[in-house]
Amino acid sequence: MTQPPSLTPTPPENPLHRTDYPRVVVVAVSSVVAVAGSFFGSGAVAGTPVAEAAGGALGSDATAVAPGGAAFSIWTLIYIGLLALAVWQALPAHHADSRQRALGWWIAVSMILNAAWILAIQFDLLAVSVAVIAVLLGVLVHIFLGLSRSRPSTTLEAVVVDGTMFLYLGWVMVATVANTAAALESADLDPFGWGADAWAVIVLAVVAAVSVLVAFAGRGRLAVAAGIAWGLIWIAIARTQDGGLMSTPAAVAASVAAAVAVVSAVAVRLWARDRQAS
Repeated sequence: MTQPPSLTPTPPENPLHRTDYPRVVVVAVSSVVAVAGSFFGSGAVAGTPVAEAAGGALGSDATAVAPGGAAFSIWTLIYIGLLALAVWQALPAHHADSRQRALGWWIAVSMILNAAWILAIQFDLLAVSVAVIAVLLGVLVHIFLGLSRSRPSTTLEAVVVDGTMFLYLGWVMVATVANTAAALESADLDPFGWGADAWAVIVLAVVAAVSVLVAFAGRGRLAVAAGIAWGLIWIAIARTQDGGLMSTPAAVAASVAAAVAVVSAVAVRLWARDRQAS
């Protein structure tokens, strides 16, 4: 005999929790804080452009691993992505999203750290800025590993959430190197006395090696590679421009590192896709 259908409603897969709304609000507010900080750091409304702040320590000709000024335009895309992410996660359908529950607070922290880094630069606190960006990098790595453990449910999520945070990570990896070099140069420190060219080649080789590790950890996430390659290409460009800090070794090392970042991500992505198909 056929059983009558149950009148008990099926509970939702991810029921709303009391912590969901505070997280959604904090992420949204943090995105506004980050964007407001960007206006302050760009000098568009107030403050001093980052390249000119701290005595020009972060200018394109300050160190052998400083990206060209146009490299910082990537922040526009990142900030647009962060605002889009804030709107996406604020939609009622995404309040109980499991990935946002696990990483939403961390995403908010990354935005606040971004604003804190700009403030440190504005107040000429280079050593503090290195500490802040190092913590920011650690937070972004945590987010990257967390997002890489699962697939986005839609293409929109893949672009807005994963794409934004991975591009963010890739650029901050290069920015951390440039920021650290600027602080060391400002303090007139040259460990072992090897010179700017030698250190540039060594550091950029490390960036290339790390990009390979990131490619494997994320199964070939292209947005990370794009962020890394963008910064490295602009380092190479800055080292070949007349009137700037020219360095053929640094330019070559940055170009090779950019190629390694892109090729390794594409290769790992194709390998992972073939393995999944078989």
